[in-house]
Amino acid sequence: MTSYSLRNASPAKSRADAVVVGVVTGPSGPTVAPGGQDVAKAYGRKLAPLLSALGVTGKAGETVKVPTSGTISSPMLVLVGLGSDPDHLAVRRAAGNAARSVTNAASVAVALPADTPELVRAAAEGYALGAYSFTTYKASGPSKSPGEVVVLSPVARKKDAIAAFEEGQVIAGAVARTRDLVNTPPNDLRPPSFADAIADIVKDRGRGGKVTIQVLDETQLAELGCGGLLGVGSASDAPPRLVTLTYTPKGAKRHLALVGKGITFDSGGLSIKPAASMHEMKSDMAGAAAVLNATFAIADLGLPLQVTTYAALAENMLGGSAMRPGDVITIHGGTTVEVLNTDAEGRLVLADALVLATEQKPDAILDVATLTGAMVVALGDKVSGVMGGDDVVADVLYAARTAREDFWPMPIPEQMSERIHTTKIADLSQHDWIRWGGGLFAAAFLREFTAGLPWAHLDIAGPSFNSGGPAGHVSSGGTGVAVSTLVEFARAFAEEK
Repeated sequence: MTSYSLRNASPAKSRADAVVVGVVTGPSGPTVAPGGQDVAKAYGRKLAPLLSALGVTGKAGETVKVPTSGTISSPMLVLVGLGSDPDHLAVRRAAGNAARSVTNAASVAVALPADTPELVRAAAEGYALGAYSFTTYKASGPSKSPGEVVVLSPVARKKDAIAAFEEGQVIAGAVARTRDLVNTPPNDLRPPSFADAIADIVKDRGRGGKVTIQVLDETQLAELGCGGLLGVGSASDAPPRLVTLTYTPKGAKRHLALVGKGITFDSGGLSIKPAASMHEMKSDMAGAAAVLNATFAIADLGLPLQVTTYAALAENMLGGSAMRPGDVITIHGGTTVEVLNTDAEGRLVLADALVLATEQKPDAILDVATLTGAMVVALGDKVSGVMGGDDVVADVLYAARTAREDFWPMPIPEQMSERIHTTKIADLSQHDWIRWGGGLFAAAFLREFTAGLPWAHLDIAGPSFNSGGPAGHVSSGGTGVAVSTLVEFARAFAEEK
């Protein structure tokens, strides 16, 4: 287990096994970034030719390890590229790159730009996220993680810097838990075991505000008329669950509802998916994982607002009892829906949860889901879409910018409202097989269950799972996207009049 600390000390005098220093690109060549000046001073005139000989450019993503031969107290110097602008995001990415390049070191000192609380948080959070690995199912071996990571900063003793440092660890922990859930194989994370895992987190929490949990099983869901969850989960021998978390601090004046899609495995049902891409469908519960862990982070930080979170958990399988194209199901609250594509199941489980959320009359609702491949086609696999009421969408985008996560606004055109009402035998069509605008259709469908309350839908289908190699602070596999944005949204929302 790695411990993190914040200190005001010289990186040149640090006796850590490795010292991390940033390098910035510039018109006159690469230079050591703020935070590493003492190291540059120790090398003196030897530094520029050394950087040149090693081919160091300072380009973002670059990492170079240099034995120091006694030039500084640490035996290893790690140079990480920051690009031309060492801002919050550049520092977070560089810290993540550094974490993966330093192996078998008992201690690491991070001397990246950290002269503001924001940069302190970026360095701490980035290193922790970059060091993340999912090894639960691998043969045990010696840990390659350092026992201690020290973030060096000239403002280390200031209260706001200490608070930012601690907050970075809270957010990194929430993101890591989200990644763990997303990465867990689908045979070990089915709806009942997912609910049990969240209950264990609630039980074991040792900090922050109180969070309570309620888990509804298939019998209780039937009593509530949650036809979306029951229909999607009908073919699985692991029945659906609805997990509700509640955080109600004293003096809270605003109430935020979070809703997450938790399809623990998505075969597509009878509208079966292509086999080649099905193995990643364990990640179809990333929205639920994000809203649940964001709630824990909000409580850990003691943010002064009430949060009620709904995670709709089901497994979309095939079988004799599977939901069929052409079926009509009834969502909690009485709305009937004609099902035309059993692989568009996420909107059905979200519909039940959204209606339950509206019954609490929150001041705003955010839902998070790996909802549509159409959003990936539109925005790629690194940018999430956000749709809904103009004011709430604007607030989500502001929170995303603060969190340094990439979200992009998408419309819900009037013709989408027409398309979701084309069925002749039910209140709504779940799907219509028109190729164009599938993500917008899904958002229009979800809006029908928000009772006109302030609402936004976050479609994280692309960024939630990284099929390629790690980069910066983003790991392979589950990424934990949206957790930071939800926390920043909650912080700003709590402060609104």
